[in-house]
Amino acid sequence: MPQIIFLPHEELCPDGKVIQVEPGVTICDAALANGIEIEHACEKSCACTTCHVIVREGFDSLDESDELEDDMLDKAWGLEPESRLSCQAVVSEDDLVVEIPKYTINQVSEQH
Repeated sequence: MPQIIFLPHEELCPDGKVIQVEPGVTICDAALANGIEIEHACEKSCACTTCHVIVREGFDSLDESDELEDDMLDKAWGLEPESRLSCQAVVSEDDLVVEIPKYTINQVSEQH
């Protein structure tokens, strides 16, 4: 069974977290099921960027993002080549190391 290693995030998981997941679950659902309250303003319908994550290890084991996800990601704060929307990134058989960015577009707009 693959594991997802969530790197420390100041608010969502200050010490980081390692969770075991079944292949076929999304990174977002795995996080939520294990007490990491990752934001998902569009209810996981690929219509926002609040669940944006950076896959630091294991990125190539994920299915490729589709055009809709790519269009959404273009709007994400802190976009990197290994960025994915966690509601769309489905875990395969490989372990992942995931970083949750410090901000989302929602948080950035609320602070200004």
